[in-house]
Amino acid sequence: MNINLSRAHHGIQLERNTSGKLVLTMADGTVHENVVPVRAFPIASPETGIALVGPDGHEKLWLDSLDIVPEHIHNLISETLRQREFVPEVKRIDSVSSFATPSVWTLQTDRGTTHMTLKGEEDIRRLQGGMLMIADTNGIHYLVRNMRDLDRHSRKILDRFL
Repeated sequence: MNINLSRAHHGIQLERNTSGKLVLTMADGTVHENVVPVRAFPIASPETGIALVGPDGHEKLWLDSLDIVPEHIHNLISETLRQREFVPEVKRIDSVSSFATPSVWTLQTDRGTTHMTLKGEEDIRRLQGGMLMIADTNGIHYLVRNMRDLDRHSRKILDRFL
């Protein structure tokens, strides 16, 4: 049963169980354990379009926006999303080991200095609004929010791979 919280939010509860997992209780008393929040548009519109998905992969509840839920539910969902999502934002590219791939990149991110290995040019994806998503060989995704905001040296390196 999918319910849109913007239309029917009375009586719906969300809490953590003793294991730290989210438990969703619907207005009719149906309980869904181990639900996970999933953003529909994690980069372009992170605060809108959030589904609470059960362990079976099916949507249990759709949220048009986090702004429409009570503060305690908003906080639970936001905290859970922060724990699950790790997408450092690239502030500067210091160096690359080679302009051929695979290559090791030294990056300055919003979470500090890191090294990542780019397997191939296809691991750099263009997103809407001038954003780039760079995937490393370990499955970590790095976000370039706007290539034009990077320094000249960083843009020049990226241009060689795009």
